Amino acid sequence: MEYFIYCRDRADSLDLRMRLNEDHWTFMDGYAEEMIARGPTFPAEGDGVSGSMHIVDLPDAAAAQRFAFEEPNYKAGVYRDVLIRRWRNTLGRTMWEYAGTTAGFGRFLIIAHGGPEAVADLEAEQRRYLEDGFRDRLIAYGPLLAEDGVTWLGTAVLAELPDRAAAEAMVAGEPYARAGRYESVEIHDWQCGGRPAD
Repeated sequence: MEYFIYCRDRADSLDLRMRLNEDHWTFMDGYAEEMIARGPTFPAEGDGVSGSMHIVDLPDAAAAQRFAFEEPNYKAGVYRDVLIRRWRNTLGRTMWEYAGTTAGFGRFLIIAHGGPEAVADLEAEQRRYLEDGFRDRLIAYGPLLAEDGVTWLGTAVLAELPDRAAAEAMVAGEPYARAGRYESVEIHDWQCGGRPAD
């Protein structure tokens, strides 16, 4: 089962986060085979880190809870809240298999939260829109789902795009957005995570 986990940092936790880097990487090393994508997010303006995103293949909800809440940053109080959703890997690959890298482009995490009445009836249309229009820019994407693995709760996208305006335009043209199915949309500056290479 694939899970999308986004942990939002407390405003004053950067120093603590930095002190825990090695503990965090060591914990994540234990999930190397299960990891689909990972990395920190950053505020659109200003310095610091705004959160951490992980997409990981785990056996069940209990394993996802352990992954999220036994992680050193969470246990030490770096995060102010944690979002856990089932997810479906529409592209069927990891972030390490993404072939594109364009100089000057940014990477973005888009989390689009479905409204209370939203249903997943536009998935095929969404796939055509994203894969026809942004095929070479998609690192990973898929639906956010309830624990039943069926109930649609939104969409998560990792994309490499020229700038934030391009990310906003991509979301605005997306079928669920045009149909008013999203209650809110977050666009985060993002980078591929992991232990730095020596």
